[in-house]
Amino acid sequence: MNRHLATPRMAEVSGAEALWLVEGSSLGRLVYPQRGRTVVRPARHVWECGHLIVRAPVQAAAVREAATYQVDEIRVVAGTGWTVTLSGPADVITDPDEAGHYRRTLAGWTHGPHDTLLRLHLKTVSGFRLLPAEA
Repeated sequence: MNRHLATPRMAEVSGAEALWLVEGSSLGRLVYPQRGRTVVRPARHVWECGHLIVRAPVQAAAVREAATYQVDEIRVVAGTGWTVTLSGPADVITDPDEAGHYRRTLAGWTHGPHDTLLRLHLKTVSGFRLLPAEA
């Protein structure tokens, strides 16, 4: 018996829909270059005041000027879900009151010098819905 497996499809979403998907989520991955290699760290995020705020186990000095943040929700068995990638300049949140607010809002992965709060000023947003294969 020869079975043909249908391939799932990807459909691009608008920037507004991509941001809406990210706003409804809280976990992602921070991606940044360090010493000639790409580093990926788990992170938590919140969309607030037009900026993406990210808390990740990374040294503040490692994320210099720009970062990429990736968020997804994928249902493997169904072959459905979505994925969003956001990038832009990042700055470390150093104000004690603001940092305190986000430390209460976003649970961290670690505490101490590798627990950093970043504000991403988004320059690019792209997203895709993962759709089931057509029969």
